[in-house]
Amino acid sequence: MKRALFIRLAGLATWVPAWLAAHAAANAAQADLPGNSVYQLKVPLVDQDTHKTRWDEAPKGARIVSMFYSNCEFVCPMLFEAIKIVEAGLPAESRQRLSVGLVSLDPQRDSPAVLKKTASQRSVDEARWRLYRADAADVRKLAATLGIQYRQLSGGEFNHSTVLILLDSQGRIVARTEKISAVDPAFMKAVVALTAAAPM
Repeated sequence: MKRALFIRLAGLATWVPAWLAAHAAANAAQADLPGNSVYQLKVPLVDQDTHKTRWDEAPKGARIVSMFYSNCEFVCPMLFEAIKIVEAGLPAESRQRLSVGLVSLDPQRDSPAVLKKTASQRSVDEARWRLYRADAADVRKLAATLGIQYRQLSGGEFNHSTVLILLDSQGRIVARTEKISAVDPAFMKAVVALTAAAPM
């Protein structure tokens, strides 16, 4: 019995340093983020392909983020189109440096399967676009972090502010616009500059 206990303790001794090293690396990566990074917020997400991730585990480089919900019939489709128009205004190489992350305001109805259907209906490039759902409490945290206001109406629809937010590789807000009916020249200029410099 003593031998079995010794073997278990020896196994634990090798596992603990590995866990501590991983924990230290994660903390170091978090400490490297600037204080104004929206990636300081760590909330779990699930994307349209059922992949589990976290808000702070974002793709490196330039990123456009916002919030939407799939049952929205008017403003949210315009949001998708506004992002696609920005993408179309970029050279192909720069476009590959830009990712898109949209988080649903409606986790009750926006399952991964619904998000997948939305991505298909909106004809987005799923190699670079991620549609996410999160728990309702985490949706509120994300909305507050991004400065997006919303409230659910009695019929299940949402009133929400509509904004495109451009983030750099460290999650700092570089530009934002509420103009989605046409290209915002200042926002487009910021996207062009950031994707020209962003790492692949």
